[in-house]
Amino acid sequence: MNDYVSGDYNSIFNEAKILITGGTGSIGLELTKALLSHKPRSICLFSNDENSLFEARMIFSKYKEVIYKLGDVRDAKSVERVIKDYDIVFHAAALKHVTFCEENPYEAISTNILGTQNMIDCAIKYGIEKFVFISTDKAVNPISVMGATKLLGEKLVISASKLTNKPIFSIVRFGNVLASRGSVVLIFERQVKEGGPITVTNPEMTRFVMLPSEAAQLVLRAAELAKSGEIFVLKMRAVKVGVLAEACKEFFCKFYGKDERTIKIVEIGSNVGEKLHEELMTASEALNSIETEHFYIINPHPERLMSSQQYPTIEGGYSSDKAPSLSKEEIIALLSRLYTP
Repeated sequence: MNDYVSGDYNSIFNEAKILITGGTGSIGLELTKALLSHKPRSICLFSNDENSLFEARMIFSKYKEVIYKLGDVRDAKSVERVIKDYDIVFHAAALKHVTFCEENPYEAISTNILGTQNMIDCAIKYGIEKFVFISTDKAVNPISVMGATKLLGEKLVISASKLTNKPIFSIVRFGNVLASRGSVVLIFERQVKEGGPITVTNPEMTRFVMLPSEAAQLVLRAAELAKSGEIFVLKMRAVKVGVLAEACKEFFCKFYGKDERTIKIVEIGSNVGEKLHEELMTASEALNSIETEHFYIINPHPERLMSSQQYPTIEGGYSSDKAPSLSKEEIIALLSRLYTP
């Protein structure tokens, strides 16, 4: 149980049949791109968004192994019709926008909690090999509906891991993915294109960030390493929202040929459900964690940590105001990797 370092991706993904719920979202698409290099037998993108499935089919049109299924995790029969044909499940389907979840709490509960239970029940019934739940930093000490529903989703997965050995259940928890759908980077980009202003909730706010490709590769790595019920917390760097706004202003003004002097940055105040700083791990979780190169691993089985003493135990929690922070220049360098002229 002490080996959270070695492993061969191909032993899991090669020739595997893989289901990705929320498969047409930013993470789902990135996972698909990453998985294709491991030559799976099939990848099913499962989504309730017909138009996004159509667009995904255009993106992966040359890959016959990618399959597209219309359905909804809220509907157990819809899930059952699809899941029985697969070996590995990445459960990424969720309502993720804090404001919409605050305004529509029942919808968030239906998707993020009841939908997750539907996935768990069907995964157990059909003997799925591995089940990976995609979580968020907002599930840690949540103050929003979205965060609370994702936390309960985590609890459901951990509970299931203690009841059965198949599937192997695990969780991957991370923060913001730069330029993913609905991210603040896309908002800043649009505002620059329209001539400004760039609106910032609070320039002192901090957030964890990572490139989409990095997040996808580490999700796959966590899936390969999972043994039962772990929460894999991705090691991430942080940004101050004010610094991110300045970096986006400079980058997108050059990218779209705008005059920086005409674009103002305006502070508008925080939204309901937003924290000043996000957390990826609580202090109590840290007491039951080990550290590897890319992860903090929270283990629900304390006895298994006894054989992992070569890894340092984490002290204290993991918060975005204490994590290594990206400079304006480093953010611009990341944006340059995402946007090519």
